[in-house]
Amino acid sequence: MNKTTQNAVNAARVLAVEAIQKANSGHPGLPLGAAPAAYALFARQMNHCPKNPQFFNRDRFILSAGHGSALLYSMLHLCGYNVTKEDLMSFRSLGSKTPGHPEYGVTPGVETSTGPLGQGIANAVGFALAEDMLAARFNKDGLKLVDHYTFALCGDGCMEEGIEYEAASLAGTWGLGKLIVLYDSNDISIEGNIGIAFRDDVARRHEAQGWQVLTVPNGEDVDAIDAAITLAKADKNRPSLIIVKTTIGYGSPKAGSADSHGAPLGEDNVKATKKALGYSAKPFEVPSDVAKHYAEIVETLNKSESEWNKTVKAYKAAYPDDYELFNQFIRGKCPSDEDMDTLYELFSNKPDATRNCSGIVLNKLAELMPNFVGGSADLAPSNKTYLKGCGDYSAENRTGRNLHFGIREHAMAAICNGFALHGGFNVFCGTFFVFSDYMKNAMRMSAIMDLNMTYVLTHDSIGVGEDGPTHQPVEQLAGLRGIPGLKVFRPADGRETAAAYISAVTGKGPTCIVCSRQNLTPFERITDADGYEDNGASALFGGYIASDSVSEIPELILLATGSEVELALKAKKALGNENVRVVSMPCMELFEKQTQKYRDSVLPPKCRARVAIEAASSLSWGKYVGLDGACVCMDTFGASAPAEKLFEIYGFTVENVVSVAKKTLSRAKKISVE
Repeated sequence: MNKTTQNAVNAARVLAVEAIQKANSGHPGLPLGAAPAAYALFARQMNHCPKNPQFFNRDRFILSAGHGSALLYSMLHLCGYNVTKEDLMSFRSLGSKTPGHPEYGVTPGVETSTGPLGQGIANAVGFALAEDMLAARFNKDGLKLVDHYTFALCGDGCMEEGIEYEAASLAGTWGLGKLIVLYDSNDISIEGNIGIAFRDDVARRHEAQGWQVLTVPNGEDVDAIDAAITLAKADKNRPSLIIVKTTIGYGSPKAGSADSHGAPLGEDNVKATKKALGYSAKPFEVPSDVAKHYAEIVETLNKSESEWNKTVKAYKAAYPDDYELFNQFIRGKCPSDEDMDTLYELFSNKPDATRNCSGIVLNKLAELMPNFVGGSADLAPSNKTYLKGCGDYSAENRTGRNLHFGIREHAMAAICNGFALHGGFNVFCGTFFVFSDYMKNAMRMSAIMDLNMTYVLTHDSIGVGEDGPTHQPVEQLAGLRGIPGLKVFRPADGRETAAAYISAVTGKGPTCIVCSRQNLTPFERITDADGYEDNGASALFGGYIASDSVSEIPELILLATGSEVELALKAKKALGNENVRVVSMPCMELFEKQTQKYRDSVLPPKCRARVAIEAASSLSWGKYVGLDGACVCMDTFGASAPAEKLFEIYGFTVENVVSVAKKTLSRAKKISVE
């Protein structure tokens, strides 16, 4: 490569290691080794617009190896994004625009939060999938409204993660030809040479999974990397993996060593690195020739949006209806409140499993929202997630709205994160509740990024029955409720299920809708003083009075979710006490967002006799039942037997709830007297 290019690459390297050194924290190995690949992408191959990072038809870049964030920040700075020298100098400091790992919504140009290895590659598959589906739906001959690539940069660690195998398999099966992954292959991880734990032939594996594989033997050869990306773009039917053989910590005294992976080089080694690279600028300064070079690149890049706007103008004139629909897609327009209210009317008083209710709501939403898409981990017939009449997405049918992820729960969730991040679709995915364990890291990333994702999780308790403890979720509700920002709904009937979906598609952040396998009996809602019967919308408060006591302050409160709401109502009747209140708590997270006045009206502080009833771990309920209350919950694993027998064995009977309630009430009265 010529001297100008070499200096431009070295500027990215040096800014990164200087930021890491100033923070006294970070990962210099990848930035030093992968800078030529990053330059080839940002300066030569990617269509992006630094002055408007949200330009819709931009190419997307995902740093799957998120620990190399300093390289991304230095490239964004050099390419004219709003990442200043001061931002680089604040690397990894509290409240900075340059956090330790890339964070969505914090740094201009960062498309997704990454760090947990492999997640970014799966996100990239989701980005490419969204682009492909939008292009199939809206592009016309001669007018490509949607036409961009998704690039990802990963390392050896990403390739070792199981999620990468899953995501790569799907990308190949779907033929996502506009997905290009650059693999920074330096054969080093934290513990040393990867040969001690990883000897896969990554190239042959990806070829077997339907990828085009290209190799650049010398990671310093920008021209060769550039040419490989051009070849990758030429293959429209296969995703491409470009294996770039690099040296971790290139140019530093720690080059080729695991010591350069996750710790600052040290002041003396930074100086030695700059000397070896022939880079003499002061810390955080960019030589004038390099600044001029990048300025010329940025000037060209910033024209990309105006060029696309010409296509948009022509498209709008030729296809005004499709143009309007496209805007609805990318704005994420939701149905009107009136349309949403029709969801409550889908259900009669006939007993039904909430998984069936969920399927009914999903299909109605598909009618109301043409951008509502999703699928299941090979369980659609069981978890009722199939959108009827909407077609199956595949390499042969790019317009299908049903996604078939196969038995790949982890990749499914992470792909859907990328799908949602891209824009244009309202996304859901589903599996059995117990298998949410496989998805949890991706679900956690949904919550961190505040993504509008819907997780449909069926077969919610020991109600699974004969499949036994391996398939009966016990601790999962408490686990998911512990994720900040994640709404967890466990509806008791069809109307609560409708409310869960309304909250999911119109609200912010991810939502889990946890549904039963067994039939549940709809319960009669309270009618207020004006004669208005709650249509189910009270569930949007997260917790509400399902059956009230005669007095304003009840003597006893029974709290329940899902299938146990019916049990609580039967127990109240059996108690024969008119001062017993039943509270349905379908979503604790929403309940906690209500005013203190509302929460106290549902759970009066003066009533300390409380019993929580839920066929799951009791860990979620302490703050509601308090020291004087009790739980009828599952704090052991289940067993293989018919569901009815299991509910009896584990105490989910009217008799047991009544017994526990009486003891709790007696204890509360005794404490009150004392």
